[in-house]
Amino acid sequence: MSRNKLTIRLNKHPLRQGLINHEFFRRVKVAPLTREQVAIFIGQWWHPLHYFPTFLARSVATLPDIESKSAVSKILSQETGEGDPKRAHEVVYIDTMGRAGFTEEQTTGAAPFPETQALIAGYARASEDRLAAVGYIFATEVADLAMVSGIGVSVGRVSGMKDLEWVNIHVQQEPDHVKEAEHAMLRSFSADEEALMTVNAEEMWRQWIAFFDRIEKEVFATAFSIQDGMPEAVTV
Repeated sequence: MSRNKLTIRLNKHPLRQGLINHEFFRRVKVAPLTREQVAIFIGQWWHPLHYFPTFLARSVATLPDIESKSAVSKILSQETGEGDPKRAHEVVYIDTMGRAGFTEEQTTGAAPFPETQALIAGYARASEDRLAAVGYIFATEVADLAMVSGIGVSVGRVSGMKDLEWVNIHVQQEPDHVKEAEHAMLRSFSADEEALMTVNAEEMWRQWIAFFDRIEKEVFATAFSIQDGMPEAVTV
């Protein structure tokens, strides 16, 4: 299968569609939200955000050809600020959330849920094998903007901010990331290798879906309305 056909097939994969159209993203657009609810997923998102440059660096070491190393190195460079640490994604994230009224403890200090830990562990495992690394990188980049946009919408709703730098930097750089993820697949792969890359992309999407399943459960499981002076559990 050609690289183009493989990327098209992965882009149309039901698991990718399930992730980028996750019910969580719809609900944050329309359901009542409090700052405390939003802080839950801001704190969980920090963990994969913080680990992602490490995953990319380990992947560069795993990849066998200079074309793939160069492609992934460009993504890594942008993630870490292209020589300016103040422009690194995790630094911009902390600054953006601080401007939106969230403390650094809320942003970076939350203990990870088991699903969040499993997600990080998946990235760590994938960085040890070239086909797994390419599968994870591609699967991440073709879903990342949808996930970032969902978080940006929720932060904007509770803060009133219309211009979120952390979202802006993804809008600017994500087309490059997707292109470089495709470049990491430049070499010809056998049918067995393509199957292994697909299996790893599927694994990554399942882990992100589980991540957002847990976030949705924590954020939207119960809301309270006051009726006759008594709290009543209601579904959001």
